[in-house]
Amino acid sequence: MARWIARVLWVVPVLLLGLAANQAKVAIDLKATWEQGEPAIAEVLAFESKNRADVTYGYLNLRVDLESGQVLTQEKMSLPQVFWNRVEGRDSLAVRVLTDAAQPIVIDRLMPGHWLIAAAQVGISFLGAILIGVGAWAWNVQLRRRRPVLD
Repeated sequence: MARWIARVLWVVPVLLLGLAANQAKVAIDLKATWEQGEPAIAEVLAFESKNRADVTYGYLNLRVDLESGQVLTQEKMSLPQVFWNRVEGRDSLAVRVLTDAAQPIVIDRLMPGHWLIAAAQVGISFLGAILIGVGAWAWNVQLRRRRPVLD
């Protein structure tokens, strides 16, 4: 049974590497929208936050009128709790918009922190993958050495 678990443990570093790749893409997309997006003002349609012991979440609904006449809406844009005080009670926010991007709207006042959170998650996930991968490798080697010889 221990051998089976030791082999299945390899799934964890693979998943962590996948998470690191996903967060790297998020960080790259945020930076691309920040650097290439057009400045605009977003109207805050709703701000919802819940800070209870069993659930904590916060999100914004935004509406951006672009110079081209296009209207872009972002429903339930999720926000980390640390950023709530920067947007709570505001009617409008300065944003950058890149309509065809994976992250079409980036809030100016949150961008540096938002990017740092995504980049830190890349590092933490990658480090976790390395540490758990080394542990899985060592456990598998140790189990192979203890394998009884059948005569």
